[in-house]
Amino acid sequence: MSGGHPRDQEAQTVFALLVTSDTRSKAEDETGRLAMRLIEEAGHSVRLYDVASNDPDKIMAWLRRALDEPGVRVVLTSGGTGVGAKDRTVDVAESLFEKRLPGFGEHFRRLSLEDVGLPGIWSRASAGVAGGKLVFCLPGSRGAVGTALQKIILPGLGHMLWELDRR
Repeated sequence: MSGGHPRDQEAQTVFALLVTSDTRSKAEDETGRLAMRLIEEAGHSVRLYDVASNDPDKIMAWLRRALDEPGVRVVLTSGGTGVGAKDRTVDVAESLFEKRLPGFGEHFRRLSLEDVGLPGIWSRASAGVAGGKLVFCLPGSRGAVGTALQKIILPGLGHMLWELDRR
């Protein structure tokens, strides 16, 4: 990480990415491909990438695998943040959080309101720390993933990792 104020820290790190969907396969997953492109263009890498159904047990197993994966510092999920009965990703992920980062969801919903109007505030987008790693739960749309990565996560990643590394 470079010098300067902690908020200006830069970092290259490793991500794990899970897209939850009952209708898309990896071959059809444009949202995951967009996320990987944005992450890699910012100088980071994606070590794990999967598409899983909206099954809480499958989501939990994948999250535990990602949290146990050496080198992964950021876990990103896409999908399962709505109010529908099948939208379970946030519930599963938040059960693992040691710390919640409520400002992420608040800011994301503010940006979404500007982008897509009132439906933007119904998202349950969330973030926290689990197993010493950053975890972000994003909606499944390409627009939401682009907004979250480009306007919140990637610009602030160096500072967040610096904070996690402080003893």
